Amino acid sequence: MSDVTLTIDGRSVTVPAGTLVIRAAEKLGIYVPRFCDHPLLDPVGACRQCIVEVEGQRKPLTACTTTVADGMIVKTQMSSPMAADAQEGVLELLLINHPLDCPMCDKGGECPLQDQALAYGPDGSRFIDTKRRFTKPVAISPLVKLDRERCVLCARCTRFSEQIAGDPFIELLERGALEQVAIYEDEPYVSEFSGNVIQICPVGALTSSTFRFKARPFDMTTTVSTCNRCASGCTLLVQERRGDLVRILSGTNAQTQDEWICDKGRFGYAYSQSAERITEPLMRKGDSFVPISWAEAIATISDRVRGARDAREGLAAIGGAQLCDEDAYALSRFARVVLGTNDVDAWFGGASGADDAVLQQIAAGAPTAGFAEIDAAATIVVAGMDLREVSPIVHLRVRKAARNRGARIIEIGPRRSRLSEMGAEWIPTRPGGEASALEALQLEGSTVVLVGDQLRGDGSFASAWNLALERGWSFGWVPRKANARGALAAGCAPGVLPGGRSILDDAGRAEVQRLWNAPPPARAGRDGATILRDAANLEVLFILGADPVADAAGSVRAGAAVDAAAFVVAIDVLLTETARRADLILPATATYERAGTLTSWEGRRQPVRASVSPAGLAQDDRLILGQIAAELGHTSFPTTRAALSAELERLLAARTGEGARVELEARDADTSGLVLHVAPRLLDDGAMMHGSSALARTGSVPRIELNPADAAAAGIAEGDRAAIETVHGRATAEAVLDARVAPGVIVVPAQRAPLDGVDLINVNGRTSVKLSKVDA
Repeated sequence: MSDVTLTIDGRSVTVPAGTLVIRAAEKLGIYVPRFCDHPLLDPVGACRQCIVEVEGQRKPLTACTTTVADGMIVKTQMSSPMAADAQEGVLELLLINHPLDCPMCDKGGECPLQDQALAYGPDGSRFIDTKRRFTKPVAISPLVKLDRERCVLCARCTRFSEQIAGDPFIELLERGALEQVAIYEDEPYVSEFSGNVIQICPVGALTSSTFRFKARPFDMTTTVSTCNRCASGCTLLVQERRGDLVRILSGTNAQTQDEWICDKGRFGYAYSQSAERITEPLMRKGDSFVPISWAEAIATISDRVRGARDAREGLAAIGGAQLCDEDAYALSRFARVVLGTNDVDAWFGGASGADDAVLQQIAAGAPTAGFAEIDAAATIVVAGMDLREVSPIVHLRVRKAARNRGARIIEIGPRRSRLSEMGAEWIPTRPGGEASALEALQLEGSTVVLVGDQLRGDGSFASAWNLALERGWSFGWVPRKANARGALAAGCAPGVLPGGRSILDDAGRAEVQRLWNAPPPARAGRDGATILRDAANLEVLFILGADPVADAAGSVRAGAAVDAAAFVVAIDVLLTETARRADLILPATATYERAGTLTSWEGRRQPVRASVSPAGLAQDDRLILGQIAAELGHTSFPTTRAALSAELERLLAARTGEGARVELEARDADTSGLVLHVAPRLLDDGAMMHGSSALARTGSVPRIELNPADAAAAGIAEGDRAAIETVHGRATAEAVLDARVAPGVIVVPAQRAPLDGVDLINVNGRTSVKLSKVDA
């Protein structure tokens, strides 16, 4: 694309052809006032506030819709009386019906209309009649409230919903003086991204039901941090007032989310300041817990570890994949040096050694795909997940590639997702059949293959990895948990030391030993599922930031496993299902109370910064582990974030992963009978959704989804109550007939009461299921 040169307010600027005048002015540092304009939305020229004078034109033009031309001479309000007068007139018209309720409006203090009325508006108003009034507010969703009389019809919200999110449930209705933002009568505004319309609304017409009337911008402190609600790694603006977290906004980061975040990242923070937070150490006394001091708690744990140190396979640790890098590294080091075991896992492994071998290569620094590869790919293949439910911002980026560049999108899996709205091709498969479908693809041009966690466990994950290497595709692992990749790189896996070094590799162990001044055990460890299966032989089981009783496959059995361990130490924020079964509970800080780094799905390490003080006596996981280590005689165990980060950086810097094929194991074809597909939901019933009732109400109702042909064979009609039964249990719910479900597959949600499919599945997710109609 060629460049053109133009003049704006007497200053020359050169920009690419096709650039909008308003962007060219920004390049010179000239601000042209606007309301409807947004750099990530299609121009519409709705508000008329950005009027400029262009030499040779008969009338003024809107800078947000006019493209530059070579030799063009533009005068903004800074040098054109006509432009300044036009902008003043537009502001006067916008304020005719706009209520002057700035002292009570949530946008007050950060409102573009306030700012521009002061800078470019008239001194007074000639309007003396009664202003237009509406009933207020209108709850267009549990999270978003609309004050219609404030709206300036800029169409930012409607364009975002249609163009970016693909949720055209909010629209401008009526015409002329009656035109207003509204939702369809029988279709409420349901979107995983609805909070973005609040943030980009320039006048406070759309407000947050959870933030409304709580604080003013000048009365809050803002901290730039990173979201831990999925693996996208979005930049957040976390805002607190007098010690309370009151609002989260999206930051601007072109490398990750552009300017958008999902509603879970924006509204799902209530758990961190819940009245049910664990704020002091708790010891089990019979069926209840009693508070104890930190000193007593550390001494009790240390005595238990000392007593078990010589017991064969008596110590183990399970960590959550949402811990910061430094805390995950501290756990990895603690398990190997203090507990003397490689039985430490953060739920990455599965039943397939080939899949684990791929994860080890990723931990060792093998190149993988990221947002940049999505932005450039001719074809994007999504296998084994619904991106919108697993990593919403990755979904938006794939959607953007299809919309803006015409990228070809292919989905492979048991259920079609909403990428179909962008013309995505769907290859239906039964669970475990994704690898065969991938192998059959004949693709030309640059290709990115995005693979989800549900391919792991039977070699499908590794098969996709091998195909990508053979055919020159870019392979991307998009885990469900926020820091799965960071915890893996930190060594929170039974066969992997920090930096992806194999526990069985003498040279790798020697490298780590030189840094730790202690040798890591050479015996291969057990993964999380095996640790739970063998829990009856455990003397002490540490569980940090994980809830296997609710989250593990066959979680009903996980509960019995935790009960079977002799002594369970839970380090967590809330009293989770797992923590309720522990013998000793230690209070951990929430993400908003600690500092560290998180590693996104693409391997990008980004900062987490403390925004509020810890609740009660809560401490970071690394500090808790350090105190136990010191009590057990490991006084050199690092506890500061700086020290842990420096060690981890040193081990990661030496990584030499290049990516190599792995040996695949024979797989049994699964072609008969009904199988269960348990689909993760963005808005589930996990502990970190605790207290976010408005957010939870926007989630889908748990139902049994099945293909119409399978429903007909079972005599089930739409809306009937159906029952599903596996070797692990039985569940009933309303049946939904959906052609987007592959034949032979029954789809149920994970961690969504009362229909929690996690309780019904095998470890690798391949589970036969019986379907029947429940008689009234």
